[in-house]
Amino acid sequence: MSVNITFLGAANTVTGSKYMVQHGDERVLVDCGLFQGYKQLRLRNRTPLPVPPDRIGAVILTHAHLDHSGYLPLLAKEGFEGKVYASTGTRDLCKILLPDSGHIQEEDALFANRHEFSKHNPALPLYTRKDALDCLPLIKAVDLHKTYQPLPGWKFTLFSAGHILGACSVLLEVAGRRILFSGDLGRPNDMLMNPPETPPAADTVLIESTYGNREHPHEDITRELGVALKRLAARGGIAVVPVFAVGRAQALIHAIAQLKLDGSIPKHLPVFLDSPMAVHTTALFEKHMGEHRLNKAQAHALTHSVTMVNSTDESKALASRHGPMVILSASGMATGGRVLHHLAHHAGKHQNMVILTGYQAPGTRGATLAAGARSLRIHGRDVEVNAEVVQLESASAHADADQLLDWLRALPQAPRQVYVVHGEAEAADTLRSRIERELKMRAMVPEHGSVWPC
Repeated sequence: MSVNITFLGAANTVTGSKYMVQHGDERVLVDCGLFQGYKQLRLRNRTPLPVPPDRIGAVILTHAHLDHSGYLPLLAKEGFEGKVYASTGTRDLCKILLPDSGHIQEEDALFANRHEFSKHNPALPLYTRKDALDCLPLIKAVDLHKTYQPLPGWKFTLFSAGHILGACSVLLEVAGRRILFSGDLGRPNDMLMNPPETPPAADTVLIESTYGNREHPHEDITRELGVALKRLAARGGIAVVPVFAVGRAQALIHAIAQLKLDGSIPKHLPVFLDSPMAVHTTALFEKHMGEHRLNKAQAHALTHSVTMVNSTDESKALASRHGPMVILSASGMATGGRVLHHLAHHAGKHQNMVILTGYQAPGTRGATLAAGARSLRIHGRDVEVNAEVVQLESASAHADADQLLDWLRALPQAPRQVYVVHGEAEAADTLRSRIERELKMRAMVPEHGSVWPC
């Protein structure tokens, strides 16, 4: 019997990663992510999968970012009862991210209903915090480099992918076929994370292409951030920094600590981390020593060099403070959460600054800001944007195009087929073309919902 794969997400887009591998009547889902960004993509979160969740035998996660794990509470709510396999780091992060995702969805729905700006009456969350908590017992933590059996006759092995804590590439084996999922690949010279491991041999490879059409600048994130914050402090402004709670928040905290140590920015510049999810994530760096580049002192400093903001009241109190100060708050593309309240309050003032920290998916508020928009739609109203908008070009935790090609080039032998996923159309097709031209490998960009052999 043949082995095929159905692309249920991250096909011609960077979001909603879901790849269903089928052999006979058995199915394994690799990644279980939420769609984010454009409304037509987000609507896919409410579209039933082509296979009932109770017909999926197992799930394997590459990492914990919501565009790879955030659909899991809904999958379980709708009938999935199998095991979800993940690295220990991914399991620990999912315990933080998934309940927080449900909580934010509940808060956003309540806010929309209270202020009557939703087209739905009532606005309902995709899932709740309780739904997320209910799915957590399904997650089984496994070790890297050991081979496990998710279903009889199926095997998988995890390899470090860099990127964030716990991030892995997945080698799935069934019916004599070896299928390698890159997951999100980190950078070889990342400030926090170790470089991705050399990939194992595979017949079929799925490779991400977030930065498939560009190379990262050589400028260091610490220097780039330092220039912006020095300018901000001199004019007494407030910087609102939308951050990904996992990875990006910690990289910026580390960079700011270094800038204060070497005197590049004022040592007493107040910095607040306003995201309970990011606060809890930051503490995990001390638990997962060896998975990142920080020593014990540096990992410890992550939780002590900024003011951690947990409660809603503490978050609201920031609005009454004067600058200069820096507010790091989730989410990284300004799609929801507390950062929206900070943007609504501070984006209209010329002395302030909005600092974007990496890739901004089309259709997100972050992408709107990066494009130079002078107004932003937040909670049903238009907010003027007079603050300086700075986009850090060196802040990405993703490998760039050359680094993605280097990862493929390191394969022990050329695969029969490469599927280019997790990238916007231009990025994915540019990488596809380079793979075929420079590496002489067969490559294609699959369409959403398409089914192809492995």
